[in-house]
Amino acid sequence: MTNEATRNKLIEMRLSAMANAFDAQRDDPNMSSISFDDRFGLLVDIEYCQRKNNALHRLVKRAGLEQKGANINEIDYSSGRKLNRDLIARLASCEFVREGRNVFITGATGSGKTFMACAFGYEACRQFYNTKFVRLPDLLIELEMARENRTFTKSMLKYTKPALLIIDEWLLLKPSESEQKAIFEILHRRSGKSSTIFCSQYPSSEWYEQLGGLANPLTDSILDRIIHNAYTIDIRSSDPHKDISMREIYGLDKKLSR
Repeated sequence: MTNEATRNKLIEMRLSAMANAFDAQRDDPNMSSISFDDRFGLLVDIEYCQRKNNALHRLVKRAGLEQKGANINEIDYSSGRKLNRDLIARLASCEFVREGRNVFITGATGSGKTFMACAFGYEACRQFYNTKFVRLPDLLIELEMARENRTFTKSMLKYTKPALLIIDEWLLLKPSESEQKAIFEILHRRSGKSSTIFCSQYPSSEWYEQLGGLANPLTDSILDRIIHNAYTIDIRSSDPHKDISMREIYGLDKKLSR
């Protein structure tokens, strides 16, 4: 079999990275001193790494992370916020995803909630967990439209199936009765099976009232499915003189970053 035929078969089997590495080995005179086993191992390693990188790229793209450049290593600990480094490092390991536990990230506007949640989301993708990011207002609008179009079940799967769901702007506005039912349905299906990160301007102690309190029979049922197994990161100012918007720190607001 000729080298060209071998290369063509690799391409046909969709082993393009291995095919390119095969060409590189043929053109490198130093490769003649390396054993067949080692050379073949190098080809397999290159194809394996390429496939892993492609899988990661697809997961990150499907996740729809709002802040695509968010990275755990870029979390700022010197900006006047109280942050628990040990807890953040533990969550970055995605142990909570493996355990099916939730994470509450609360704090004022500009405190860095979304950035941190997206950083955790990226780490989950790196460990090949199916991840999805969504703003609660957008989620509720989508589900309402799905009801009208009779695609509700299909839309629900987008948010019940991922190993990690990130819900931003959680309870920013009080949900209507139909929205409360949709929220309950999603969280009920995810409870004990997968993990959810909730980003909210309200501390979890105020979620009861935001969900309607005693006037809403689903309030207790919703909270019961998320609060008993959750880690909490409550971002609060520790030094008012250093306390500035994280949009400025991370360059998310062009006006502030000028």
